[in-house]
Amino acid sequence: MTHTFTIAIDGPAGAGKGTLARRLADHYRLNLLDTGLTYRAVAHKLLELGLPLDNVSAAETAARQVDLSNLDRAVLSAHAVGEAASKVAVIPTVRRILVEKQREFAKAPPGAVLDGRDIGTVVCPDADIKLYVTASAEVRAMRRLAEIESMGGSADFATILTDIERRDERDMGRADSPLKPAADAHLLDTSEMAIEAAFLAAMAIIDDVLAKRSKA
Repeated sequence: MTHTFTIAIDGPAGAGKGTLARRLADHYRLNLLDTGLTYRAVAHKLLELGLPLDNVSAAETAARQVDLSNLDRAVLSAHAVGEAASKVAVIPTVRRILVEKQREFAKAPPGAVLDGRDIGTVVCPDADIKLYVTASAEVRAMRRLAEIESMGGSADFATILTDIERRDERDMGRADSPLKPAADAHLLDTSEMAIEAAFLAAMAIIDDVLAKRSKA
């Protein structure tokens, strides 16, 4: 790939888009950004400082200080940080600050895979490839439960399902950049699809675009 190439991956929590993004970035040798971690970094900062999540000026300051090259997934993956992040993410000015940073990241050669909630619709509307990865709330809750149990934790399926449904409602219902598929996005429903099958389906879409482009 000689020019900057952008793959935008959107979808709800737990649909498998993060795993898919990592596989695609590795395969096509592109930079990778999980944009959800940028919102988690803002939320983590506010929690660390003991500040309310609706403190707009503190959230804006935290957003400006986010370093995309230094996002600690282990720290930011905590459940409480994720819950806080979806509350911080409804602040329009915070979104604008982080979207600018995400766009700059996407422009760096050789290109990038970005995954999030509004990549194909807002962050990179001109992305070369747009994928919308989804799965039923029940399947996503089962995956989350299996993930927690595999790490030696324990959780209640009904509580996880309620959390996921509440987060979907927040993500899809917010006024600024709601979660929805871009008009030209390719839909991948992973409810009954293993990650390998999703990866192969995504690769087929991307390779088809690259082949057409090389002929143009």
